[in-house]
Amino acid sequence: MTQVHRTLEMTSSTASASNASVDAGENGVCEDAMEHPHEMNTASPSNVNEGDTAKKVYAVSVRWEREQVERARQSSEPHGPVRSKQPMLTFTIEDFHRYFCCCARRVGTMFFLLEKRDGTPIVVAGPCWPFCTFVTVPLIVVLSGLVGYLIVLNPKSGLPSWFAAIYFSIIAIVLVVLFLVSCRDPGLLERVTDEEAADNGWFWNEQVGSYRPAGAMYCRECQALIYDFDHLCPWTGTAIGKGNMKAFKTFVVSVNVLCYLSIGLVVYLVLTRIT
Repeated sequence: MTQVHRTLEMTSSTASASNASVDAGENGVCEDAMEHPHEMNTASPSNVNEGDTAKKVYAVSVRWEREQVERARQSSEPHGPVRSKQPMLTFTIEDFHRYFCCCARRVGTMFFLLEKRDGTPIVVAGPCWPFCTFVTVPLIVVLSGLVGYLIVLNPKSGLPSWFAAIYFSIIAIVLVVLFLVSCRDPGLLERVTDEEAADNGWFWNEQVGSYRPAGAMYCRECQALIYDFDHLCPWTGTAIGKGNMKAFKTFVVSVNVLCYLSIGLVVYLVLTRIT
């Protein structure tokens, strides 16, 4: 009987100790959440995939992040409403995003088509990439191609043979620079802690719930903070900031050279036909 009493006492003491440790752990988590509210919201599910906690977390719209979390919660509900496996067409820009960028990581309305292991983007598609792909590129290729075929390569035009090399080289430069503008990181900013922001003298931004430097601005179309944000260019399909400003200026110069050169060739053809 004495041995039985001792066993019961040891079992009850072990259970009480385990309950106390659980309570202490829960209280510790609550206290940490109260003392560091910003750190609890730093890692967002939209920016950090499961198992990829080392990836960079960018300062994107808080509203967009909430929508992504709510959408993920609804899709994971076992007793949620029955949905068709194939999503319905909405005939909006979201259809392009859904079918053409389905494998890309979405950060705001930017799509990381290719990135490093730490989350640094290598190839990025901006929010207006369909306009750039289906309007800007065809305009450059089709119009300049017609001028090149009907005038530059026409033996009856009287142009020297070396002129064709110059003209088509300009077309290639325009397309390459357009790619560098459209598919480069415009200057997305990462989320920072309160200590880092205080040391650098950054300002609080309400849209993204994070701090920003003096030169950064919030882009509504990209739904993210961009360093040295200038404007959103639909012709290039993305925002223009510190990361692609030099390439954008080169694109503007080269596309103007191509445009005026093509107009000059058309005028030259008309005048030669008249004479």
